[in-house]
Amino acid sequence: MGKRITIQDIADELGLSRNTVSKALNNSAGLAEATRTRIIQKAMEMGYKQFAFAHTLIEQQALSERLAIAVGDKREIAMLSTIYLTSPHFSSLMLDALQRELAQLGYTLNAHRVTEDNIANRTLPITFDQSRVAAIICIEMFDPTYDEMLCKMDIPILFVDAPVHPQGETLPADQLYMENMTQIMKLVNDMTESGRKRIGFIGDWEHCQSFYERYCAYRLGMLRAKVEVDERFCIKCNYEDEIGIELAKLDDLPDLFICANDFVAIDALMALRGLGFDVPKDVALAGFDDSAESRRCMPPLTTIHIHTQIMAYSAVQLLTSRIKEPSLDFRRVYTETELIYRASTMQV
Repeated sequence: MGKRITIQDIADELGLSRNTVSKALNNSAGLAEATRTRIIQKAMEMGYKQFAFAHTLIEQQALSERLAIAVGDKREIAMLSTIYLTSPHFSSLMLDALQRELAQLGYTLNAHRVTEDNIANRTLPITFDQSRVAAIICIEMFDPTYDEMLCKMDIPILFVDAPVHPQGETLPADQLYMENMTQIMKLVNDMTESGRKRIGFIGDWEHCQSFYERYCAYRLGMLRAKVEVDERFCIKCNYEDEIGIELAKLDDLPDLFICANDFVAIDALMALRGLGFDVPKDVALAGFDDSAESRRCMPPLTTIHIHTQIMAYSAVQLLTSRIKEPSLDFRRVYTETELIYRASTMQV
């Protein structure tokens, strides 16, 4: 078995610091684009774990030529989303990397916002031209009926996250997720081992599949720790006002609230403050996504980091392989995540 390539190996090859290489691989801000590209290319050449599946640059060019023959003039990857991508969402970072990778293959990534009217009337965005579209990537598209309509269009399609399917049903399409369970279970284990066994969850676990998996991970973590879940501390809300209403009903607080993502956690933080509680003195708080806001709020949030770069590369692989071979079995791919402790939980 060959040597496992590390960040330090890449740094040594390029004569750069380990921190600079880490920033590039994790798509962090504050790095020149030329430097980021050079680091990523070197990581691919050396077989770093994030890019073990990726083509070399020569192979990418060959693939681009084959795809041009296969799809003719259809060079658009249509990105459909219900959110404005100027919003602080993890997918904004992922799409930067995705657009660069698709451009190397001769594709353009065009965004089309799906409105409430589109969903209600089962219509496509007015900007969407099916004759130009080689494939579709869906971000924050959680209406099952609308998504099923998209799946019937006979266009290769990839969902980044998807509607919740607790009964086992799923969309007939490729799906890409961040790994939602392992790090939440680690967080529950760390907290219960440190004596903080009263743990709750905030977030609508039926909002999307990722929220549902995070909620399941919380409950499984409690089961493995042999700690009973106090149902009073499971708050099925996403926004500050409704979270505040539910919190006000409680006679006491848990040791920790795990939240479905960072933005739910920040809303919970504001609701707790509005009720006169201090984080982490009165209750610890944790989120998910490692958004920029999670680092800027006070106290900074304990969270779970999503590697947006590897999500982008995985999306490219899924899209291009589906374009090349539409008859492939549908795939569900999960990418690695990482627990990051900050002041909102008082480092354990």
